[in-house]
Amino acid sequence: MYLNKAIVIGNLTRDPELRALPAGIKVCSFSVATNRVWKDASGAKKEQSDFHNIVVFGRQAENVAQYMKKGSQVLVEGRMQTRSWEKDGEKKYRTEIVADRVQFGSKPAGSGSPYEKSSASAPGAVKEEVDTIEYPDENINLEDIPF
Repeated sequence: MYLNKAIVIGNLTRDPELRALPAGIKVCSFSVATNRVWKDASGAKKEQSDFHNIVVFGRQAENVAQYMKKGSQVLVEGRMQTRSWEKDGEKKYRTEIVADRVQFGSKPAGSGSPYEKSSASAPGAVKEEVDTIEYPDENINLEDIPF
């Protein structure tokens, strides 16, 4: 049995580029940066960044192009693929992740999302009360639980 699976969580390094194949299928390409942090033998903090080329097709390609931009966090799940072509008599190679699934990550603070709550309120703004659940003060008797 063989397995070709790649899962990457990182940030977009550039805005996605949306194109269409001659058959009309949409294809979106973008790049994701990941990093790892570790301590070397002397205890010094080291950091390494890697950059991954991503390709996604169909409706997901349109969604990525519409909603994602440089700096957006994303989870990509797919398969590794290396393709080759010849340019100016020289053979070129590109290894990329062909995405099966793209999941958007959290939005950065101050992104202007209508769902984002701001901790600093504007002068004269009316504070909205948040509904909370009030729990009873009585203790629960474990013998009253039916299971």
